Amino acid sequence: MSREISLETVQQLVAGLHPALVLEILPPEHYAREHLPGALNMPLNGLDAAAERVIPSQDTPVVTYCSGPTCANSHIAARRLSELGYRDVRVFTGGKSAWRDAGFVFEHGAGEPVMRSA
Repeated sequence: MSREISLETVQQLVAGLHPALVLEILPPEHYAREHLPGALNMPLNGLDAAAERVIPSQDTPVVTYCSGPTCANSHIAARRLSELGYRDVRVFTGGKSAWRDAGFVFEHGAGEPVMRSA
């Protein structure tokens, strides 16, 4: 079972109050439309290889999120990252919908891709 974190904790992470790598586990077009500030895009397809390239160490705090409570991508990714040996993986279950409902701003645009199409 994935460890879940609250909206308030994610807000603190995004504000830089605590170090963590925030990962959106949705396709690139969803990420480009809007994403949490500072988040990287890491879709499920190619997750293993991307994690190896992007996550500095297995002790790095990682937070996964997707569109909201009905989206399972963040839990699937967290479980897989844990299987790969990452020790501090948490899920922001509320995802984009909770962030939006709280009135927080999103970043827009693709940014530097974590995943590249083959």
